[in-house]
Amino acid sequence: MKTSIGIREPDTQAVAAILNKLLADEHVLYVKSRNAHWNVEGPDFHAQHLFFETIYDQLGETIDEIAERIRSIGHYAVGTMREFLALSELSEIRHTKNDSQGYIRELLSDFEAIIVYIREQIDLIGETHKDAGTEDFLVGIMEQHEKTAWMLRAHLR
Repeated sequence: MKTSIGIREPDTQAVAAILNKLLADEHVLYVKSRNAHWNVEGPDFHAQHLFFETIYDQLGETIDEIAERIRSIGHYAVGTMREFLALSELSEIRHTKNDSQGYIRELLSDFEAIIVYIREQIDLIGETHKDAGTEDFLVGIMEQHEKTAWMLRAHLR
């Protein structure tokens, strides 16, 4: 059934494309945070193991909310690793050391890249595509990610 929510189809399609790219970035970041959780080593292992778990748990919720937002505006969410990797601008890095500082720096860089992407899309979504709901939704995700980035920064020497 066609979605009729007061936003033109070309606009919901453009917003869905923006959200699907964000979904891909979030999913890649989720996998990277799981990798950090599983493979971190060092004297701070236990604390960092739990910290990375907190991060991927929050990302898991965010991923689900983004996919549901895409569906609620009448489009389909991407859902395969191939699609995620094709759409994401984040890169996978293979660590030679599994220390927390390396993982934290990498995750921080990715969170900041996503924050910048969201910030660049907010006005476009609200003003050009007339989707105040998605605009508000993205502000919430951006604020969440800014807090996580601050916490990551606080761990760095």
